[in-house]
Amino acid sequence: MTTAQTPATGCPYLIDATGADIHGEAAALRALGPASRVLLPDNIPAWSVTDPDLIRRLLVHPDISKDARQHWPAYINGEIPETWVLRPWVDVINALSAYGPEHTRLKRPLAAAFSPRRVRALTPQIDAITHSLLDDLQTAGPGDVVDLRARFAWRLPLLVANIVLGVPEHLHDPFRDAIGLLFATNLPPEEAKAAPGRVYNLIGQLIEYKRRTPGDDVTSRLIASYAEGTLTEQELADSLLLLIGAGHETTVNLLDQGVVNLATHRSQLGLATTGEISWAQVTEEVLRHQAPIATIPARFAVREVVDKPTGITFAQGDVLVINFAAAGRDSGSHPRNADGFDITRTTTGDHLAFGHGKHLCVGAELARAEGRIAFAALFARFPSLRLAVEPEELTHLQSFISNGHDRLPVVLGPAAR
Repeated sequence: MTTAQTPATGCPYLIDATGADIHGEAAALRALGPASRVLLPDNIPAWSVTDPDLIRRLLVHPDISKDARQHWPAYINGEIPETWVLRPWVDVINALSAYGPEHTRLKRPLAAAFSPRRVRALTPQIDAITHSLLDDLQTAGPGDVVDLRARFAWRLPLLVANIVLGVPEHLHDPFRDAIGLLFATNLPPEEAKAAPGRVYNLIGQLIEYKRRTPGDDVTSRLIASYAEGTLTEQELADSLLLLIGAGHETTVNLLDQGVVNLATHRSQLGLATTGEISWAQVTEEVLRHQAPIATIPARFAVREVVDKPTGITFAQGDVLVINFAAAGRDSGSHPRNADGFDITRTTTGDHLAFGHGKHLCVGAELARAEGRIAFAALFARFPSLRLAVEPEELTHLQSFISNGHDRLPVVLGPAAR
């Protein structure tokens, strides 16, 4: 029986907390084997799982848990500092961190809110929000530099999520400013400790507002579940945290990375704008090539788990993080230039950007719909849109979780008639 390889020094691979080179790091980890030993911030030992087949097996394995309270000895014994930058990801009690029947219970009300029927019903509103944001962008001069992440990629998913959740307008910008800190993996300890408090304060305001003015929205339904006794107060708040945080960030990065890829691959953009390749296929290739969530923490081995195809043994209590960025560019799944962006490839949909099996993201179809609508409308309105800097000059978010840029400067060019 074998274990995963480690670097030549014999030491675990130290994950770069700044996220400066997501795909360079992913390639290095893939070269070490299907899963390799790493050190997370504060030298927390873990495994980074990069092989897509192994990821699929582990995501549905009954002995792989997401519940630190039950299955991470270091957490249970109080050995994980409160200032650990990833602490919010393991402290929460929601579908992201639940195990077994608890996961099913906490995911059920969320899945109902994002059913295909509800996503279809939202399409006209997504379209209207998109065109409203494009109208606002058009007030800029055709030669002006515009931060498209701030003015479009960030705002579209936020406004859609606010409709779904029933978030009042006075909380829109505060949520936008606070949520990003939960994904920053390079914060100083005291800032990391304080970041969740800002978000929970806003969630508390949202809950109180919706108790006074309930509506046909997810927040009101979750509040009703709490009133019926099927959710605890923390589960209510943490379920909203999951929807506002992780769900929104995924779509922002999808739009951000999609614009970069399309603006720098003009011939492929032409295939999409003429209808030769569907925007749905474009969206899938963006998800494969640039997984919006590069690495997601954390899972825990309930007991010793031996993966027979690879011969890797995960000991009881081992921490696992899933590297979706590495999996999307696996050459076994994508033999034709896996690192390249290619909307014509036949394997565009073969990715794990939204998870797998029972751990598939409940908002996946909504994110896909936003991507299709946004890409089509943006490049129809601004067909000459180009980056205002060279692609290598774009700066990555200070995160190895969130795969996006801190700014997306573009020149829109003249709007189409």
